[in-house]
Amino acid sequence: MDIFNNLWSIIKTIQFRDVIDILAIALIVFGLFRLIRETRAAQLLKGVLLLLGVYILSSVFNLMMLSTLLRAFFEASVVIITVIFQPEIRKALEQVGKNKNWGKYFKMFANYGKSDEWEKAVRKSIVDAADTSILFSRSRTGALLVFEREIMLSDIASTGTVVDAETSVALFGNIFFNKAPLHDGASIIRDGKLFAAGCILPLTSDKSVDINLGTRHRAALGISEQSDAVVLVVSEETGVISLAVGGELMRDFTRDTLIKKLNELLLDEVEEDESKYRRFRKGRKKE
Repeated sequence: MDIFNNLWSIIKTIQFRDVIDILAIALIVFGLFRLIRETRAAQLLKGVLLLLGVYILSSVFNLMMLSTLLRAFFEASVVIITVIFQPEIRKALEQVGKNKNWGKYFKMFANYGKSDEWEKAVRKSIVDAADTSILFSRSRTGALLVFEREIMLSDIASTGTVVDAETSVALFGNIFFNKAPLHDGASIIRDGKLFAAGCILPLTSDKSVDINLGTRHRAALGISEQSDAVVLVVSEETGVISLAVGGELMRDFTRDTLIKKLNELLLDEVEEDESKYRRFRKGRKKE
């Protein structure tokens, strides 16, 4: 009865803000566990828990040197955890920033100030990219074009050569010519202009990607997973024209379907019927 009375007295002191506080912490802990599940961070967490158990035992058996060393380790645990789990923390923050609902809420602010000249330049870059893709598809010339959207890719552009020129079929042809020094890298299109060429993209970390996809497609999926970019790929082996968006690969575009899809993704135009191309997601075909 005393235990019940003590428990009831504690419950009576709980206010609504305390409930909100507990739920917020529970959601954060749940999110952290979901984040590290099936990643290398899960193994690291097991190691941290093991060290915590050793620390408790060393304190119980009065092992002064060992407990002092582990105490110093745990006192610096905030910095250590940040360093150890840096990739997972970065991925979580990127996922929060890429949330589609946030994009809807702030869409009007993102498009504010964009002039008719900007739209004209973007439309021209889309047509130039589509015309180039058709030529490359016929000649089996590999290409990788990254259309930058809200997330800036200056860090990726710094790995290549800044061009900052108006797009054209001739310019793309010179860059991706198989003996040109920049042909192996990706080209970044910013605000309708060719901003940089010969850039190095991160490869996808998704292990379920179709094994038949080469490095270009894996790089396209990688940057589309880490940003909101729209990535155009022309296969050097098959000549197939593909788009990577949000970690998803869509293939078998024609010139018309490619222009329509790019207009939809870059200029928010009405989505067209997708029956003219196949959609691939994580290596599994979806007709």
